[in-house]
Amino acid sequence: MTSSVSAETHEVSGKGLKGGALGLVSSVVVGVASTAPAYSLAASLGFIVVGGSLVAGVKAPGIVLLAFIPMYLIAVAYAELNKAEADCGTTFTWASRAFGPVAGWMGGWGIIIADVIVMSNLAQIAGAYSFTFVGGFGLPAVADLAGNVLATTIAGLAWIALMTWICYRGIEISARLQYFLLSFEVIILLFFAAFALVRVYSGNAESYSLMPSWDWLNPFTLDFGQTIAPAMLTGIFIYWGWDTAVSINEETKDPDKTPGRAAVISTLLLLATYVLVTIATVAFAGVGDKGIGLANPNNSADVFSAIGPTLFGGGVVGSILMTLLGFSILTSASASTQTTILPTARTSLSMAAHKAIPEQFARMHPRFLTPTWSTIGMGIVSAVFYLIFTFISPSLLLALIGSIGLMIAFYYGLTGYTCAWYYRRTLTDSVRHFIMRGLFPLAGALMLTAVFIYGLYNFAQPNWLVDANGNNVTIFGLGAEAVVGIGGLVLGVILMIVWRIRRPHFFRGQTLPKRAHA
Repeated sequence: MTSSVSAETHEVSGKGLKGGALGLVSSVVVGVASTAPAYSLAASLGFIVVGGSLVAGVKAPGIVLLAFIPMYLIAVAYAELNKAEADCGTTFTWASRAFGPVAGWMGGWGIIIADVIVMSNLAQIAGAYSFTFVGGFGLPAVADLAGNVLATTIAGLAWIALMTWICYRGIEISARLQYFLLSFEVIILLFFAAFALVRVYSGNAESYSLMPSWDWLNPFTLDFGQTIAPAMLTGIFIYWGWDTAVSINEETKDPDKTPGRAAVISTLLLLATYVLVTIATVAFAGVGDKGIGLANPNNSADVFSAIGPTLFGGGVVGSILMTLLGFSILTSASASTQTTILPTARTSLSMAAHKAIPEQFARMHPRFLTPTWSTIGMGIVSAVFYLIFTFISPSLLLALIGSIGLMIAFYYGLTGYTCAWYYRRTLTDSVRHFIMRGLFPLAGALMLTAVFIYGLYNFAQPNWLVDANGNNVTIFGLGAEAVVGIGGLVLGVILMIVWRIRRPHFFRGQTLPKRAHA
């Protein structure tokens, strides 16, 4: 089944997705699950604490709070643009309408390349935690495989294949699985935070533990260029993913309203969870560079595994709690592997339907009503990138978080600018329109642009990222995070030029013409 196209306007009138399959709650679950809260915090909190050349330290909760602001503002932009056109291409479609095909194509590519690259990190985490979890049942030899590159790579590829298959089978089965995975994940995270705070406030914590202070929520005493901007790119990464709730807009009930509401609700729920867990983690572990301190580079890849044994103690109870914590990160990474495939497949579906990429990617399964080429293609490309990054250096996987932060800032920022420009003629109609369609989206876009510029400059420094062995993680003598981030966007420009030469219809505005909101 393929999308239909009007002979007069050449615009897509339907893509074949299963409409009305999800309600508000399901959309919120998918949106929150896409951020992978447990995995995101485990993999990112250490980098937020370190921040940059000047550490963020105890101000990490403030960075998390500050990163929420542009996320909320851009979520508002998504909600407003979705009211105008509920298209699963989201940024691709809206930017094409507002600014033309080049901006739209790059916006769509930003979504695709960010999702493909993060799959490498997700697969590596899921693969390693598969062995950690199974090994927790008295199988130390299995647990040791978590540090074996070959074993974790094979397991990671297996997770990509499994989640690709689930996404292929339909949006409803994907959503039902997320209910279980997300519920377990959030419960464990809240228990972890409560356990840590009880130990701190009861005086039963460690000598290096810290008593929480309201000042931790104020990041503005830090240097913007050297600390706030780089740390915010990591902070933005932990919130990233709520836009999946909008990318499934054509499969939801009341598609012009439900997805936008789900996106905003998702960011608010994430804010509450992240600030609480960050405060609890900083309070118990401290921000030193020794032991379980969050500034210790040995803990950067997974702060929870470093903190867990000290927090929960030994014995049977401690072992059970550590197993549950490990399982929450496993379910988080695996759930996000699935929900990362969803928006990418739907972005490429929309791009193909509008002839911005090969039309084969618009093919639909007649029974499952899912994009076949787009879903399977996402799984295959993700597996290839995962193998490439692992082959170059397993340490390169550490660089992906900052790189993805650059890509997120790019396409989220573009969405903010798109909203303000698309609605420019109606901003004076009411105070609400001025704020929600103009002021908020533009402010969010400007914040992300500033963070992108300052973050890129710092990431490019050759000594920016250091692995656990004290080696600089670089490519061509530049910081790997900057090279991967910009390299991904440059690859998009090259592919866009190639496709424009081969099939210029989209770039002539014949399949997705510019449209100013009346």
